[in-house]
Amino acid sequence: MSLNHQNIESLIVLCKKGNQLAQLELYNRYHHAMFNVAMRIVKKTDEAEDVMQESMITAFNKLDTFKGDASFGSWLKRIVINNSIVQYKRSKRFVTTDEEIFKDDYDESFEENNDDYSKIKANKVIRCMDHLNDKYQQILSLHFIEGFDYEEICEIMQISYANCRTLISRAKESLRTKLLVES
Repeated sequence: MSLNHQNIESLIVLCKKGNQLAQLELYNRYHHAMFNVAMRIVKKTDEAEDVMQESMITAFNKLDTFKGDASFGSWLKRIVINNSIVQYKRSKRFVTTDEEIFKDDYDESFEENNDDYSKIKANKVIRCMDHLNDKYQQILSLHFIEGFDYEEICEIMQISYANCRTLISRAKESLRTKLLVES
């Protein structure tokens, strides 16, 4: 049987034995999703690619610590998110120019060519999120897009539960305000 028909558990066993083809198959199955996770946090394609690559290497090196309590995908996503936050903080040490601040990667043709109203609304929400405070962007992405609960967010962002609830509440209010202004 070829590796692309193997289930994840079988691939993990093969990876632990050092099978590079199994590693490549796991990489091929997860790299797009993990790139998207990183991209939502670091906001730059090249940095997201680097984070995704580093996270995959970390995952393969620490595969023995994977206990199987959660799915492999959620375990890998946690690694990607942690690495993305570290990279984001590292890149924020540098001053951005006005050109970078006002650069908008939003594709205007999306709304013109897409009749699906819900996608247009989702895109509007994501555009508004891009204009929120960085902490608000991160916490809303973790909660709404990645689906983490408050306890998981507390652990990832290393904040208290009360602080998490307050940040999410304020971030939602800020997002509501931006959505009303844009309407």
